[in-house]
Amino acid sequence: MTISVLRTADAWWVQTPTGAAKIATTATTTAELLADRSAIDAAAATDGTVAVEDLQLLAPVTAPCRVVAQMTNFESHVTDAGLDPKTVPLTFFRKSSASLTGPYGQIIRPSHVTLLDYEVEIGLVIGRDVPVGTQVTEANLADYVVGLVITNDVSARDIQLPQTQFYEAKSYPTFTPVGPALVLVDAAELARFGDLRLRLSVNGDERQNGLVEGDMLYRPLQALQSLTRFQDLAAGDLILTGTPVGTALSAPPKPIEIIGNLLPPAVKWKAFFARQAKNPKYLQHGDVVQATIATDDGAIDLGAQRLTVRYT
Repeated sequence: MTISVLRTADAWWVQTPTGAAKIATTATTTAELLADRSAIDAAAATDGTVAVEDLQLLAPVTAPCRVVAQMTNFESHVTDAGLDPKTVPLTFFRKSSASLTGPYGQIIRPSHVTLLDYEVEIGLVIGRDVPVGTQVTEANLADYVVGLVITNDVSARDIQLPQTQFYEAKSYPTFTPVGPALVLVDAAELARFGDLRLRLSVNGDERQNGLVEGDMLYRPLQALQSLTRFQDLAAGDLILTGTPVGTALSAPPKPIEIIGNLLPPAVKWKAFFARQAKNPKYLQHGDVVQATIATDDGAIDLGAQRLTVRYT
């Protein structure tokens, strides 16, 4: 059975059928907490004495940590971007862990950003150090991926696209909402990764609804096998695994794309931004963004995020 770990400013908690039980630990970081598994298990075996709704929850993944993200990793999203899924390689980019924020606060758009987009994603939380060269297999994957979280890869498209500047465009403060829960899973539960469904709505309007099975191109095993060729990972690190179709950004119709490719870059981007400015799906001041990830039978449930967009 999964264990849902929650974090507040002064404590860690386990969500139980009766509420939240405080974990008897001195851990201040996610890595330290994961090293204190006996304390987590002890709390999970008790009755919750505090109502979860009374807790001021923070992101259950603490900074600093590595935040690594897979790019265009759902077939539906790849196709919507005008690409061929058969030709898309397994690729990564980095986000600053300063972008981490909690599940119920605000997404803050910097004043110079105009095209603010959303991407609901499953986050993998690393449970132990993974040095370069580690042999990750299907049999030992659960030794390294200890838990799952809801994440939102918030993106400033007008920064990202003209310069292919992913790092800045996705790393502003509050651009990686995480939680509410770090859901610890065992090998059998992790084997049901394909059954997870990702949903995101804006002001109650469902924008994304995708099932991992049949849509995700590269699963966690492939991601870790690729990363461990060149990247150390550590307990508490976070890997974002891509988003399904439904983001505000989508590829233009083919005739427009062909014409655009014939234009000088400055003219092309000016025309692109003029079209995108008319797209009502980009996040607006006051929008409420809600995200859930769970199996359809509810056996694995990562909870629900609810954040409000604020323009500076």
